[in-house]
Amino acid sequence: MDKSMMGDIDAMPEEDKMRMSTMIEQLQVRDSLRMYNSLVERCFVDCVDTFRRKSLDKQEESCIRRCAEKFLKHSMRVGMRFAELNQGTATPDT
Repeated sequence: MDKSMMGDIDAMPEEDKMRMSTMIEQLQVRDSLRMYNSLVERCFVDCVDTFRRKSLDKQEESCIRRCAEKFLKHSMRVGMRFAELNQGTATPDT
């Protein structure tokens, strides 16, 4: 976010700042839940083959662990790359 935009936010009435903060928090929760649901669905579809037992067998469990680790590492890397790109496009106000 550039400084002019931050100045606009600082100039907002306190009530609007609170509303905006609440909206941002709701969006973050929604995005977190989407990511979690996507992870669960993807790993379940890729790793669970049968419903013979109510618990996972060792192969399914290790597959799900690898899938979740890979998904989370990928998500972290995308987030880091996005932050890098966002910093690169920010224009200094000097």
